[in-house]
Amino acid sequence: MTAPLLQLFQHQTQGGLRDRLCATLRQAIAAGHLRQGQKLPSTRQLAFDLSLSRVTVEAAYGQLESEGYLRRETGRGTYVAITLPAPPRNARPARAPAFSTRGRQALITGGCQDPLFPHAFAAGSPELRAFPHLLWRRLTASAQRASGATLMRYGDPLGYLPLREAVADYVALSRGVRCKPEQVIILTSSQQALQLLAMMFLDPGDEVWLEEPCYPGARNAFLTAGARCRALPLDAEGAMPAAGCAKLLYLTPSHHYPTGVTMSLARRLHWLNWARRHNSWLIEDDYDSEFHYEERPIPAMQGLDRYDRVIYLGTFSKSLFPSLRLAWMIAPPELVEPLGQARSLMDGHSALLPQAVAAAFLQQGHFASHLRLMRQLYHSRRDLLLRQLETKLADWLRPLPAPGGLQLTVALMKGDEARLTAQAAQFGLALPRLSPLYTGPATAGWILGFSALERAEIVAGCDKLAQLFSRHGKSGRSS
Repeated sequence: MTAPLLQLFQHQTQGGLRDRLCATLRQAIAAGHLRQGQKLPSTRQLAFDLSLSRVTVEAAYGQLESEGYLRRETGRGTYVAITLPAPPRNARPARAPAFSTRGRQALITGGCQDPLFPHAFAAGSPELRAFPHLLWRRLTASAQRASGATLMRYGDPLGYLPLREAVADYVALSRGVRCKPEQVIILTSSQQALQLLAMMFLDPGDEVWLEEPCYPGARNAFLTAGARCRALPLDAEGAMPAAGCAKLLYLTPSHHYPTGVTMSLARRLHWLNWARRHNSWLIEDDYDSEFHYEERPIPAMQGLDRYDRVIYLGTFSKSLFPSLRLAWMIAPPELVEPLGQARSLMDGHSALLPQAVAAAFLQQGHFASHLRLMRQLYHSRRDLLLRQLETKLADWLRPLPAPGGLQLTVALMKGDEARLTAQAAQFGLALPRLSPLYTGPATAGWILGFSALERAEIVAGCDKLAQLFSRHGKSGRSS
């Protein structure tokens, strides 16, 4: 009997020794290896056979007796107390879950997938090897010493006040945003902000306008709410004017995702007036304004808004690190309390300790220093990638404007995007596709992340791309 138990026990890896032994015995009973009335080895014998302490085996037997799996009789031993029914051999397949219309729509979108590891050329990841880890640990320890018990309690759904104050100061100085700390709502991500706004403003069939191409997380949030999404074509000045109205308008005016276009002042004023006339809400997603390399970025659209129609979004995922799970939404005053109440239904509040550490990081000037270093680093990596594309891949790829950001969008001038993407994966390359970001006629290409790649990694990635295109060209000629 002990040999099968030993094999089962060795495959258990979760928990302590007692928990592993309990799981082993439960599994053996469920599988029919141990049957009702069957006597188990003594605690001394089983401890010897499994190289455990007798105390551990005694504790496991006691636990399973309390759960009803075992029966212990003084002076006689320990017996299996139950027989679990075996699953039927010809069990009918489980029915598909009856999800709601909104749930089915969420599944249709495919969700939002971020790269777990930033190998070439996964997009959107910051450089974490250059992050000031020791400083962050020191600030974390300081926050725990100063306010440990307080930071372990429930928090305000609107966010930790010192962080709201630090964010308000930061966006006012760096982006020209006009707000008070009371208007700042701390969330886990920009995606949560979009889901929250979709829940609060959209009924099935309502119309939302978005740029074309568009950040897929925004479109997914609105489609999941049952909205009808209308695509606004882009020109050199940004999203083009259109007739009609919508409840929400989603824009990335400072650095359009993914083409890199910066919206002109005239176009910004047009959309602000449009939102005022139609009593619509304009969502400004300022997702990477910290990273502009050619010149200072144009101030946020929100700073031009005199009618409180702009809802401004920002995130620490790119400027600090993704797993921090902190972002912010700056809402017009009349929206703050309702959005806070709705947010409390989602996840209550963001974790207080990371908020406190982030607040200290900003207030003590470390954030500004970190951004200066990252701008220099990312600038040099972007320039290297552009040179590599020009010298090795100019016949295949055309870079789109890249005044800033963590990735570079390239148009594919020949070849099949989907096929080449699949082939690139065999070379160890991740090439986020451009065409799925369109709803209508699409430009083929890729969104090449560079910020998390060291110089040698960028060069090696471009060499692999050149090798891929060389093989593709030869196979195309031979066919």
